[in-house]
Amino acid sequence: MPAEWEPHAATWLAWPHYHGDWPGKFEPIPWVYAEIIRNLSRNERVELIVNDSSAAKQARKVLNRAGALSENIRFHRWPTNRVWLRDSGCIFVTNDLVGPGLRPGHAEQGSAACAIKFRFNAWAKYSNWHHDEKIGSLMANVNTPALFRRERESRTGHPHEIRPLSGGKRVVLEGGSIDVNGAGTILTTEECLLSKVQQRNPHMTRVHYERVFADYLGAPHTIWLGRGIFGDDTHGHVDDLTRFVAKDTVITMVEPDSKDVNHAPLRANLRRLQAARDQDGRQLTIVEIPMPQAVVFEGRRLPASYANFYIANGVVLAPVFNRPNDRIALNTLAQLFPSREIVPIYSGDFIWGLGAMHCMTQQQPA
Repeated sequence: MPAEWEPHAATWLAWPHYHGDWPGKFEPIPWVYAEIIRNLSRNERVELIVNDSSAAKQARKVLNRAGALSENIRFHRWPTNRVWLRDSGCIFVTNDLVGPGLRPGHAEQGSAACAIKFRFNAWAKYSNWHHDEKIGSLMANVNTPALFRRERESRTGHPHEIRPLSGGKRVVLEGGSIDVNGAGTILTTEECLLSKVQQRNPHMTRVHYERVFADYLGAPHTIWLGRGIFGDDTHGHVDDLTRFVAKDTVITMVEPDSKDVNHAPLRANLRRLQAARDQDGRQLTIVEIPMPQAVVFEGRRLPASYANFYIANGVVLAPVFNRPNDRIALNTLAQLFPSREIVPIYSGDFIWGLGAMHCMTQQQPA
């Protein structure tokens, strides 16, 4: 799995339609999408999933009014439950990184891309996911030569054998629960993958996940963090906590206020990062970014985090919340990505849906 800052062929998005993700606050959401698409389409193709022809018409109207409609946007009419493609979509990889157990018999030798289709079950929490479970396969079939699914058990009885496109129980894994440096190291959290709350894979332990990361994503070295931020509906996704910004560098969220609910878990994660090593045994360079001051709506603390940025060709889309720490986050990202334009996307309304820039996007490597 290439790092996010490596060249993209496209970014995948799904046009918003489910009002239940933003109850009472849906109206501004399509306009946030338009701003995101306007900035992405200047630098790479946008693969935009819409529910039907009516949704496509509505999306075109909004994009046109916002000056965001371009020939670099390609529409796909597939039904979705929700828009969080980071988790429901497939994960694109380059096939020189695919593990030895994957042998795509119908892919041409030397072909550039494959797609890994893990199972999606709406974070082991919601019932409306059956359209989204199909989206990864549809995405994969558009541009990639091979699609693989992770099996729990083969017909031969070996519990870890990798068998493409066969029946059986597949592993649930969401893209927001992992982050890679493209060189063999992956970040994840124990709260998301090992907790019995919103438990994705009861049959899997730490070692099983590490085998999947090595075999499927070309990442044999795992750094396990602890807990996620308060209010995170996914129960501990790492893309709200810590992200690679270079092969040897991570940004990580910190909460300076010792009375804040996020202070202790983020401090514990920082200590783990300080003790961690990369795939070559070297210490990581750690850049700390303070959490935004609390974002609360209807009495609920929302999972607002500057870590949920998205790195695209030429730009970094950064969520901001009209909080004083916005400028610290933007300045830090500008220093870390001097060759990319840092584009702030106001996400004070968007985060009511419990996700931001990274949750809604999925990159397709060049």
